[in-house]
Amino acid sequence: MDIGLFGINMNYLAIPQRAKVIAQHAETLGFESLWTGEHVVLPDPRQAPSPADPDTPMAHPPAFLAFLAGVTSSIKLGTGITLIAQRNPVVLAKEIATLDLICEGRFLFGIGAGYLHQEFKALGIDFDSRGPRTDEGIEVLRTLWAAEKPSYQGQHFQFDGIQAQPRPLHPQGPPLHIGGASPAAMRRTITQGHGWYGFAMDVNATKRALEALQQAANRYDRPAGLGDLEISITPPKPPTRAMLDDYAALGVSRLIPMLGFYPQETLMRDLEQLAMELIDS
Repeated sequence: MDIGLFGINMNYLAIPQRAKVIAQHAETLGFESLWTGEHVVLPDPRQAPSPADPDTPMAHPPAFLAFLAGVTSSIKLGTGITLIAQRNPVVLAKEIATLDLICEGRFLFGIGAGYLHQEFKALGIDFDSRGPRTDEGIEVLRTLWAAEKPSYQGQHFQFDGIQAQPRPLHPQGPPLHIGGASPAAMRRTITQGHGWYGFAMDVNATKRALEALQQAANRYDRPAGLGDLEISITPPKPPTRAMLDDYAALGVSRLIPMLGFYPQETLMRDLEQLAMELIDS
């Protein structure tokens, strides 16, 4: 199983030079990937369903990952996740294609619809339209990346007679990892995704989610070009070797523990211990 790390752009690590040290150390230790978190804004004071206090630093993922791509050489870099229902996909297509080129094939594009209604309100985007906007956003991205003459006529986005260059390394763009456990997210995963990303899920929650994914696979056709589905999970507590084996038994491809589990004062040492337990054993 591959072992990644979540939160390279958050809290203490939202400062680029600090993240650089940890990213390079993680690469040396054999971690497979580094993942960002994303919220444009957080409600102040904190209100449900906000996942963090309002003063939690979260650096902009594409800019931050572009920086990290320049100071690493082999570790993969992923968004966990990009909330594409909050973005103009025409702009996002240029942003992600550029990042994919900078990463030289190391980029993993995690996406989702989003769930924080206060954030949508601040952005002036209808919260109830996030599902259709996500579906159209994926179609827009792939149209701009792959079509010789890009054209799209949807409910939320329309264009014709344009080009968006440069394009990503591959016509379908970087590998797409769908986040979320709703029926719509499961449908997107089967029909559009190279992988599925479950966040803060223990073994039992993961088992239930994978059963839901199987139900979606029974209902929807999966394009052959997408290949086998990669399953990535961020556990809700620091992982142990026994937990790794339990996740592996379910078919999990990648475990992505949170960097926030570990105090900044001991983070380097904690990563060494984690690598020893999960990677080297």
